Amino acid sequence: MLVIALCKGRALEPSLALLAQAGIRFSEDPATSRKLIFESEDKRFRAVLVKPADVTTYVEYGAADVGIAGRDVIMESGADLLQPLDLNFCHCKIAVAGPKGASSIDGSDHPTVRVATKYPRITLDYYNAHGIPVELISLSGSIELAPLLGLADRIVDLVETGQTLKENGLEVIEVIAESSARLVVNRAGYQTKRQEVLSLIQALEKVVQCESSI
Repeated sequence: MLVIALCKGRALEPSLALLAQAGIRFSEDPATSRKLIFESEDKRFRAVLVKPADVTTYVEYGAADVGIAGRDVIMESGADLLQPLDLNFCHCKIAVAGPKGASSIDGSDHPTVRVATKYPRITLDYYNAHGIPVELISLSGSIELAPLLGLADRIVDLVETGQTLKENGLEVIEVIAESSARLVVNRAGYQTKRQEVLSLIQALEKVVQCESSI
């Protein structure tokens, strides 16, 4: 039985819809049930529901064979996983944002940039690559408040439409990376359950290609 890690939250319903189109359906609806483990109707798959940030951990350590996670989560985790397929939903950007009209900080007049984020790895990698010293301020929510209250110069966060930034007097300064839902695969599992994993990849790829052509 192939174990699939699915993340709770906004990505769950499109993930379930994608699996259903690929012929993987569950007798109970994982989106409404309080259960965390579900077997597919054909008994070939088991879905486990975990927090979005935990999908990569479950897959990397082999508790799940495959999973569906946002590219932002994958980048932040640094997990050693295969990423064979972009599933083409939950599109957003990982971006640096700040007050409207603020210029991009290049480090010349700011010895250290204070950045609030829930993505410390991505943020540190980005500023290190630009040679700019950074002080990270870890927040778990309402990131947009940080520059408004003087807690930080900039924020690094997910941006979908940009409306929340706009309503709080902020704007995107630079896009670090594009993010969308990806299929991730455990490296060892790809070898030990190769046929099952390849069959799943091919089934999902077919659905994604059909959706993209509409």
